[in-house]
Amino acid sequence: MTGRDTVHPARGATTAGSPAPAGDTPGRGGGPGPGPDAVAARPAVAGPAAGAPRPAGGIRFDEVSVAYGGTTVLDRLDLTVEPGEVMALLGPSGSGKTTALRAVAGFVRPAAGRVLIGGEDVTDLPPHRRGIGMVVQSYALFPHLRVEQNVAFGLKAQKAPRREIPGRVAEALEMTGMAGYARRYPRELSGGQQQRVAIARALAIRPRVLLLDEPLSALDAQLRSGMLAELARLHRELPDVSILYVTHDQIEALTLADRIAVMDKARLRDVGTPQELYRRPRTEFTASFVGNANLLPVTVTDGGARLDGTELTLDTGDALPGAAATLCLRPHLVGLGEGPNTLRGRITEVQWRGATHRLYVDVGGAREYGVSHHSPPPRAALRPRARTPPRPPGARAQLPVRAPPPARAPRRPGPPDGRAGCPAGCGRCPRSPPWDWSSSTRWCWWSGSR
Repeated sequence: MTGRDTVHPARGATTAGSPAPAGDTPGRGGGPGPGPDAVAARPAVAGPAAGAPRPAGGIRFDEVSVAYGGTTVLDRLDLTVEPGEVMALLGPSGSGKTTALRAVAGFVRPAAGRVLIGGEDVTDLPPHRRGIGMVVQSYALFPHLRVEQNVAFGLKAQKAPRREIPGRVAEALEMTGMAGYARRYPRELSGGQQQRVAIARALAIRPRVLLLDEPLSALDAQLRSGMLAELARLHRELPDVSILYVTHDQIEALTLADRIAVMDKARLRDVGTPQELYRRPRTEFTASFVGNANLLPVTVTDGGARLDGTELTLDTGDALPGAAATLCLRPHLVGLGEGPNTLRGRITEVQWRGATHRLYVDVGGAREYGVSHHSPPPRAALRPRARTPPRPPGARAQLPVRAPPPARAPRRPGPPDGRAGCPAGCGRCPRSPPWDWSSSTRWCWWSGSR
C-alpha cells in the first residue's frame, strides 16, 4: 500500500486561554448568565436609520468571551471576517460556533470583548439595529402569512417606505428563484423552497452581514446539494455581503467558504483557506475534522520520516530530524501495489460504497483506511482473458467488461390449441411461440407479418 502526502508535527492551538467545558447553550440546571436587564442598563447606542445606506460589511470578534453561570462556552475568540468574505465556523456540537453567531446577531451578551460590524462597535446595539440578516435551520416562517408577506416582514419591521416594499420583495424572490411562489403559504412548499424563502427574507433588508446557522441540516442529501449550488450563486451575486456560515458538515464548509475557522471546546483551533487546512493542517484535530485522515506517529529523518522501521520519502517542512511527528495520510492518496513509500499491512475489512471500495488495513497496529479503485460494474468479468500473459505485481491489468444483454420484449401467449409453428409462416420465430393467436386473424408478433 503506497501513500503520498506530507508530514506535519503536532502543534498547539492558535489561541490562548485556559481549557474549560464548552457548550452552545446553557443547561437546564445552569445558573443565570448575562440577561436582557444587563444590556438594557447600559447606555443606548444610536444605529443607522432604516432607509439610510449601510457601510461595508465585515465582522470583528475582539477577544469575545461568553459564559453561562460560570461555564465558558466561548473563550476569547479573536477572528476577523473581511467584507464580502464567506467565513465558515466549523466544529463539533458544543464547540461554541453557534454562540459566536448569536453574539454577532445580538441574542447573546458577551461577558468580555467587543463585536464590530463594518468597523462599528455593535456590542450594545439591539439585534434590529445591527443591519444583519439571519437564517436558522428551522426556517422560522410564519405559517399564516404568504411567501411575499414573510419576505416583507423584515422591511415592515424596519419601517421601510411602503412604496419600496413590493419591489424589494420581488427582487429578493427573483434572486432566490421563488418569484413564482409569492402567493403560496409555507405549508404548500417543500423543505428546500421554504429555506429559499427564509434566505429571501434575510436578503430583502439588504443586510451588510448575513448569518447562516446550519441552514441545510434539515434537508435531505439531494436538496442539500442543490441548495449548496444556490448559496454559491448568491455569494457571487452579492460580493459586498459578509457571510458567517455555521456548520458541522465539512463538505458544506469546503464548498462554500473562502476561509474556515475550526473550533473545538469553546476555542478557535485553526483558521485558513479550505486548501490550506486540507493540505497543511496545523493540528491533529484539524487534520481529522477537515476531511478524512489517517494519523500515524512517525519520527522525522533527513529525507522524510520513519514508520515502524519503514523509511518514507516525504516533504517534512521545517520539522527537525529526530523529532516526533504525526503523518497525515488522506484516503484518496493511498492505493494498492508496489512502489516508493510502500507500507505493508493486513486488510481487516472491505466496505463497498457504490463507486469505490474502502479498505481498512492494519499497519503496525494502527488502523488506517484508504479508498481503492473505482468499483467495477455488476456484470464485469473479473478474470483476465486466456490469451492475456501473466503480469507482475502492481502492473495495470485490463479487465474485460461484458455488456448486459439487450432487454427482451415480454412473451405473448401461444395459441389456445397448443399447435407449434408460426401461423403467418414467417420462419423467424424462436422456439417458444411469440405470436398472438386470434380466431379472426393470424398475426405474428415476432416479425409483424400475417
